[in-house]
Parts: sequence; C-alpha cells; structure tokens
Amino acid sequence: MNIKASHPGKGLTPESQKDIDRVLAIWSGCLAAGGPLLFRAFSIADAFFAPVVMRFRTYGVELSRIAKDYCAAVEALPAVREWIEAARKEKKFVAGDEPYTKK
Repeated sequence: MNIKASHPGKGLTPESQKDIDRVLAIWSGCLAAGGPLLFRAFSIADAFFAPVVMRFRTYGVELSRIAKDYCAAVEALPAVREWIEAARKEKKFVAGDEPYTKK
C-alpha cells in the first residue's frame, strides 16, 4: 500500500464496488451506535479497517458523511498518524505492487 499515492477511480469494477458497499454497510451498522469509531472506543476492528481507510483515500472512493467522519477519526488516531508519517518517509518502490504508480 502506498499512502502517498492518489488514483481516484482506478481499478473500480462492479466487483470492487460490491466489496466497497459491503464495507460501508458494516461501518454504517457499527457506527449507528454513536461512533466516532466502530464500537465507540478504539478496538481491533478499527485497527483492521485502518488500511481500508487508507485505500479508500488513495482511490477516491465516494463516502457518505458517516463514513467520511469514521475515516477522519481513524486517521486522527495517534498510532495511525505515526504509521502515515513513517509511510511518507518510505523510499522503497515495488512496481508490481503498485500498478497505477509510475516511478
């Protein structure tokens, strides 16, 4: 995953949209209890979905207000902020893992 990348709309297929819709439905159901995280306070579920939050940002996935707020809450977590900053300093590039990024 390349946190620095931006590829809005790339790779969007009916199959990937179905997966996106499933994730957003899970988030909506969990956040209905009051958020800002899936089970109000930080849990392993939020750690699990942190990479998905980053992917949604990279690919410019359209999100509802509740999903945008959730993504912002995840990105604001100190551990996630640290992860993002470390990723921005990363210099390695694996072309096969990043089909939409040109080096």
